[in-house]
Amino acid sequence: MARLTAISGLNRKSAALFLVEIGGRRILFDFGDGLEPGEHPDIASIGKVDALCLSHAHEDHIGSLMRLGDVGMPPVFATRRCFDDSPASIAPADRCEIPQQGQFDLLGIPITVGRSGHAPGGVWFHLPTDLGGFIYSGDVSAESNSMPMDPMPPAATLLIDASYGDRDSLLSDQKQQMIAQAKGGAVVCCPPAGRGADMVDTFRQAGYDVKAEAIIAREYQTAMGQAVPVVNVQSARPDDVIVTTGSNGEEGLSAALLQREGFRFLFSSHVPKGCPAYPLIASKRAQWLPWNVHPRLRDILIWADQCRADRVIPAFLDVTTAPKLMSGLGSRLALEREMEI
Repeated sequence: MARLTAISGLNRKSAALFLVEIGGRRILFDFGDGLEPGEHPDIASIGKVDALCLSHAHEDHIGSLMRLGDVGMPPVFATRRCFDDSPASIAPADRCEIPQQGQFDLLGIPITVGRSGHAPGGVWFHLPTDLGGFIYSGDVSAESNSMPMDPMPPAATLLIDASYGDRDSLLSDQKQQMIAQAKGGAVVCCPPAGRGADMVDTFRQAGYDVKAEAIIAREYQTAMGQAVPVVNVQSARPDDVIVTTGSNGEEGLSAALLQREGFRFLFSSHVPKGCPAYPLIASKRAQWLPWNVHPRLRDILIWADQCRADRVIPAFLDVTTAPKLMSGLGSRLALEREMEI
């Protein structure tokens, strides 16, 4: 019998760490760090694990890699792109590269993976269990132009990214709002290895002479096969439309431009209270606009039906803030921290 324990990632937006015990093996899915300043998951309680699987290279999913020794220095399974996008200072030495689509053997357990649509090289995971199979989605999205999402197979237990709760607006509508608000110049902030290529493409298709920080320009070149002008802190002008890293102004070109006068900022990520974006948005010196990189309400309900899931575990969300999701899942809603899968 397989057993799931949510170390972190249930009941609120927090670090992703989920432990599956199956066939005498202990497998950890994701190894994130907290989003709020000073917030760290309880890694000491996990104990030694036999393997770590990473869904993608964002901080809330890989940010605890420097503490790999606390869980026994297990081999780390991830796509090449995930390893490439992980900070070199914390990239694990024992790397086991996996495909973005298909199957791989994890210590004798056949694992199926597919593209997640959320980040370059991002994947979801499926493993067989006696109770009908288990899916860990990581972060997923079905709306990206540059990052496809593969259909998930049937599974009795679906642990799904539900970061947006009841949000059901379309990315296509959100893009039009972002295009309108960027008119006249704006610094459009996003994380590296994420939506940057889609943002550049959206503004270019709208006719804007968009520029990008070097890392975003490389991502756009890789995803779209085209070049985009690169901008830095010296060449940036307030009337430019600039796509830059530092999703909340905490790093990258956005952090540098916050120190200059005249620039308008547009944010679209989760905004922790301790980040530079929070007071700017609160005081209306910057604007927050939605840009879907997680599932809409309709997506979660459709996938639950398509996967024929008996139990749906909504991750990265306080479900009391999502009454429509709770109602739509009905008896399939599962909120226990530990359960047989």
